[in-house]
Amino acid sequence: MITDYSPMLNPRIKLRHLQAFLEVAKRRSFARAAEALAITQPGISKAIRELEDVLGTDLFERTSQGVALTQAGLTLLRHAGPAMRALGEGVMAVGDRHKGARWIRVGALSTVESRLLPLAIQRWHAQPGMAQGEVGISVVTGSSAFLLSRLRMGELDLVVGRMTEAREIRDLAFEHLYYEPLSLVVRAGHPLAGIDPLPPARLNAFPWVLPPPQTTLRQQVDSFCVRHSLTLPDRLLETLSLPVSLGYVQASDAVWIAPHEAVAGALAQGELAELALSLEARGGSVGMCSNATLNSSLTLEAFCEALREVAAARLDQGRTSHNP
Repeated sequence: MITDYSPMLNPRIKLRHLQAFLEVAKRRSFARAAEALAITQPGISKAIRELEDVLGTDLFERTSQGVALTQAGLTLLRHAGPAMRALGEGVMAVGDRHKGARWIRVGALSTVESRLLPLAIQRWHAQPGMAQGEVGISVVTGSSAFLLSRLRMGELDLVVGRMTEAREIRDLAFEHLYYEPLSLVVRAGHPLAGIDPLPPARLNAFPWVLPPPQTTLRQQVDSFCVRHSLTLPDRLLETLSLPVSLGYVQASDAVWIAPHEAVAGALAQGELAELALSLEARGGSVGMCSNATLNSSLTLEAFCEALREVAAARLDQGRTSHNP
């Protein structure tokens, strides 16, 4: 006889309750959640109300930006997200949709899109034994708040980039790899290129390209402005897209505040020039963030090791270039 000591799920809690809860938590809106699930807004409100009645507590509270999770809601999200994902993977395995496959889902911030992540994927795929069976990686880009929320819900296995300043990191596990500064760059031949020292006030005569509000990188830009008594210019391009930023800067006199890794190649080729003005002393901590409630796989561990190796090689290269 097998004795099961695992906690029993209340039979009144149905799959539709958890689906509704996760969708509202993700979208922070009953209306958008209802649209995503193709049901009416009263229907999703009823599902959440029934779940709250069973649990005996409120899961959401209304704010000026929509709805936010209560402490009880955060606790449920921490467990329900990974559980629903595990259930989905189990159904897929039974259906033989990914037989023998080793798939991982990675969230990437703009700080690692250009070099760290592509090199790590290349190294991971080149490892012995990876040629047998399916090996796949899905990369999602976006802001730290968006990616970390998906990691917490179990929709991502890992988030890579500069994110230690993000409030959403909370109880997630972060492993530091290296420090990455933000740089002020312009097109070759820009009026500010070559001026050393560069007075910060000169920047306001030109358009700026910078990260959007509510991002960790933008927090550093705001701090820079406060330190130098600067106000943002009227002409702004706010984006996390590296191709859009690069194309705009090369065709204009805009000043781009960018992760150094994202512009290192263009700087080396002379397509961009770095201004003689430091935005931060050391830079932010770039690393990888994981959710301890998710079961790690050998495939994910192998990819994390590839990230560590590429980061270590980057640090060694930096030391060599500074000590010929």
